[in-house]
Amino acid sequence: MLGNFSLDEMKRMGKAIFSKALSAVDPSKILKDGIRIEKDRLWIRSEENSEMIFNLNTFNKIFLVGTGKASNSMAQAIEEIFGDRMTQGVITTKYGHLLPLKKTEIVEAGHPIPDQKGYEGAKKIQSLLKESGSKDLVIFLLSGGGSALLPFPAGSIELKEKREVTQLLLDCGADIKEINTIRKHISRIKGGWLARWAYPSTVIGFILSDVVGDQLDVIGSGPTVPDLSTFDEAWEILKKYGLLNKIASSIQKHLQLGKEGKVEETPKPGDIVFERVYNSLIGSNILALRAAEKEAKSLGFNTLILSSSIEGETREAARFHTAIAKEVISSGNPIPKPACILSGGETTVTIKGNGLGGRNQEFALSGALEISGIEKVVLLSGGTDGTDGPTDATGAVADHTTIQRAKSMGLDPKAHLENNDAYPFFQKLGDLLITGPTHTNVMDVRILLIA
Repeated sequence: MLGNFSLDEMKRMGKAIFSKALSAVDPSKILKDGIRIEKDRLWIRSEENSEMIFNLNTFNKIFLVGTGKASNSMAQAIEEIFGDRMTQGVITTKYGHLLPLKKTEIVEAGHPIPDQKGYEGAKKIQSLLKESGSKDLVIFLLSGGGSALLPFPAGSIELKEKREVTQLLLDCGADIKEINTIRKHISRIKGGWLARWAYPSTVIGFILSDVVGDQLDVIGSGPTVPDLSTFDEAWEILKKYGLLNKIASSIQKHLQLGKEGKVEETPKPGDIVFERVYNSLIGSNILALRAAEKEAKSLGFNTLILSSSIEGETREAARFHTAIAKEVISSGNPIPKPACILSGGETTVTIKGNGLGGRNQEFALSGALEISGIEKVVLLSGGTDGTDGPTDATGAVADHTTIQRAKSMGLDPKAHLENNDAYPFFQKLGDLLITGPTHTNVMDVRILLIA
């Protein structure tokens, strides 16, 4: 019986389920499965199983550009598929995510705070796209992290000022849609601007979603997608979080001029620059959760996917999940033991301390406090990109003995939580989840096992 399994075995099963989730959203495999070339015809099958067909003989050159934590893995697949047909390429990716490429230059850059290397990479992409024309094909690869990894400040805004506002937005608990609305309106590459750079070339975009709802204009700040947001909205977001007087005067002035119509808005739906742009969503969080569900069932669990769209404060999300675990134990609802509760999405942490951690580690610590002493409950929370906050951990694993074990080692769980200091807490317990770079990114996966 599964209920007789040890905690160590349950932890191993949680990690195995997480591993299957990651495998399902390997962008290299997804691209190779969904793209083929036959007799100079390019066939592309989307996530919805619809097909697009392009005659490669109509293109003089084929360029490859991209950005994001998974862009290197995606570029490898594209180079393999297109072979000698590929002309040249440039991508930007996060430090430490290098994979060998033949015809594509790789620029490693900073994330989540943009840096000079990312700016240099963006300028190289701009230069390459200037070489493209109406008879050329541009393949654009985008995955999570793309916003930070491809900075191109607008107007007189300096990169350091963009870095500052990014940090302010991250610290105040703004969600990714809000953050990217600001990014698009202080950039000359996001919010559809890259499509304008590439025009009149044909552009095929392959997009791996790391945002709730899989909105193409939000993922990576939508460089090849018509932008639905406005300068007015960007201004109101900064006002909402009390940041208008904290941002650089150059950013404030740029947004004000945009509100007044004196700075051009981001390209909108119907703009001619999107006439030959074909964006395809290739992977999302729900794919990872379905793979996790399949693995959990094979291990003997009754399994439920709560949602792939969990947002809000991390600690509140943890309390919600652990409340469900308690209900499973007390009443057998919403599913009976042995149970596996799965969810995905991306929560936010409002930083109040000066510790080290990330939202998944904070979720695990907050959850550990809630399930303390309730036998046979294991909680795992991990980022599918292999990193959680500014740490080398993917997330953490907690169980009903976590708090007791921590206290026996002289650790104060509540103090670590209040200081946003989950990393050293789980490090000392040996319960950090560490995968290294996964070369994918579809937000977070949370796994609750109740036996």
